[in-house]
Amino acid sequence: MATLTSLSDGSVVQFTRRFMGALVLDPVTFEDVEADGHAGSQAAIVVLLACIGGGLAAVGSSSMNLAAFVAGMAMTLGAWVVWALLITTIGTHVFPEPQTSSRYGELLRTMGFAAAPGLFLAFGAMKTAAPFAFAIASIWMIAATVLAVRQALDYRSLGRAVMVCVMAWLLTFGITAAAGMLFTRPVS
Repeated sequence: MATLTSLSDGSVVQFTRRFMGALVLDPVTFEDVEADGHAGSQAAIVVLLACIGGGLAAVGSSSMNLAAFVAGMAMTLGAWVVWALLITTIGTHVFPEPQTSSRYGELLRTMGFAAAPGLFLAFGAMKTAAPFAFAIASIWMIAATVLAVRQALDYRSLGRAVMVCVMAWLLTFGITAAAGMLFTRPVS
């Protein structure tokens, strides 16, 4: 019994350390997550927390109901998935460096932790703070993802990681904006 408790406490401590490391943009954290094949569930929890932040932001911008929360979570998750797929494609096939090698699991784990600043999207629930919350969380997530991508794809150039992440973010923003307009169109 004591072993299970200490193991559980160790996981919580490890998760908290990694979460905080992602928030402060610590490259060692992303290297640690990349190397740990068992960090996938922790990365999924971070993405879930970012989705909750997106759901809370959606509630603040609407009539404060469960549908808005679920829609906000779904939109945040969809955007993260599209971004991850675009980064994977652009980073490994369009702009790889000679030493670039990564397994999808490594990239998804590091990108999952890079979603940590997405939790702060929740401040978007306050209408006056929404534009700032979105801008700050987006820039912060891009910065975290740049480090995640640099570590997971073994890039020597930080500039290349920035280019891959910004290109993928712009494409993702366009895709999610188009999807949002499509799904929120008034019915005639």
